[in-house]
This record gives sequence, C-alpha cells and structure tokens, in this order.
Amino acid sequence: MPIGNRILPMPARPDKALISEFAQMVTPHISDSMGRLYGAGPSMQAMYNGQTLAGPAFTVKVTPGDNLLVHWAIDTAQPGDVIVVDAGGICENAIIGEQMSSRAEQRGVAGMIIWGAIRDSAELGESSFPVFASGVSHRGPYKEGPGEINVPIVIGDMVVMPGDIIVGDADGIVAVPQSHAREILDSA
Repeated sequence: MPIGNRILPMPARPDKALISEFAQMVTPHISDSMGRLYGAGPSMQAMYNGQTLAGPAFTVKVTPGDNLLVHWAIDTAQPGDVIVVDAGGICENAIIGEQMSSRAEQRGVAGMIIWGAIRDSAELGESSFPVFASGVSHRGPYKEGPGEINVPIVIGDMVVMPGDIIVGDADGIVAVPQSHAREILDSA
C-alpha cells in the first residue's frame, strides 16, 4: 500500500437481527426519529432499481476522483457491509461503475454509497444492487491514493462512523449510530 494510506480495523458490527429490522423501515420514519439530523440530503440519489439497502457502514475516505482504496474496500468488506465512500462530493471523475459494483455484489457487499460520481449509470439503473451517488461522469478514476478506511467520514451533511447502520431507499439515506439504534428503531 502506498504511503499516505491508512487502513483501520472495522469496529464491532451491529447485530444482524437489528439490521433486518431496520431493513423493514422507510428512511423518512427513521430520519424523523433522529430529529432529521442523520440523513444525507437531496444531493444523494438512488442509482439502482431495487429494494431497501441496510447494513453496517464500511467507510472509505478518498481523494476526489481516486478509487484506489475503494478497490481494497471491495476486497476486504464482509458480506452484508455497505461501502460508504467520501469522495468530497466532487463529480469530475467517477469513483465506481458497473464492473466495480458487480464485483462488490459478487463478494456479498450489501450496497455502495458514493459521495461523488459513478459511471455506467444506465447499467446501474437497471440493476437491483443498491448504489447511491451524488452525480454521474463518464470520466474514469485515478488509482493513486491517498485514502483511509474505517474512519469517520461525511456524506453531504451526514457524518458516518464505521459500523453505523446504513439504511437507504428511494427517499434517501440515513446513518443510525449503533449506540442509539434500538431506541431509534422503537421510535420509528
């Protein structure tokens, strides 16, 4: 791994039964139960045609337009994890496309959230594999780094900690802190 990259271990993942319960909820109800403070705004769009996304956040911080550590994340995330990438919201270069999302799906990743651009939007739009992004660009990514894995990141105006429970649907994305998950679920 080149100098400038930091890879931290994933903290404890939330209970799978708890994640399954969140998968039955809609993001507006969850957001309302969290005071509307833990959701990504309208700049994040569902780029797929499928069901609700739910799973623990496997966070990735990259330089805008660079996906070196996203490749590493796809290869090391556990089945059920949601890869959440902070690419600064810059949409000049795509961070992922159809090939990377297919590889993530084959490895059992629950979905991907890109605070930046994707490409191959037509193919991703027909897929049921959950992908959210803030934009689309035909320009490919760089693969030079630096980047970080399993660190706190920001998606739009939403802070995401590694291991937060991510829920995404047609209305948007929320990040539920594990420490308040049961309380939020009961309220929602």
